[in-house]
Amino acid sequence: MATSVAFFLAGAAAGGGNAVMTFLPLLLIPVLYLLMIRPQQKRQKQWQEMLKSIKSGDRITTAGGIRGVIVSLKDDSVVIRVAPDNLKLEVAKNSIAAVTQDSNQGA
Repeated sequence: MATSVAFFLAGAAAGGGNAVMTFLPLLLIPVLYLLMIRPQQKRQKQWQEMLKSIKSGDRITTAGGIRGVIVSLKDDSVVIRVAPDNLKLEVAKNSIAAVTQDSNQGA
């Protein structure tokens, strides 16, 4: 194994190429992981935890921009009440983008 790496490096040097430039893509893989993949996995985990913690009475915003209050929960969907006509809509849990806070909830 070591001899094949040595031949590879010797061939790269003989061809006028730089050995560091040869291994640069291998060195960039951990950087890509730290900058792109890991933060996305973290956001995905937070979103799944948010979906598990929703309960009746929470204010939510869907991915489509519909805002409402959760009336009831089902396995893979929720029923929300939408103002001003108190319309009830059933939406998929996966379409919930955020649990929003009411500005006067603490007062």
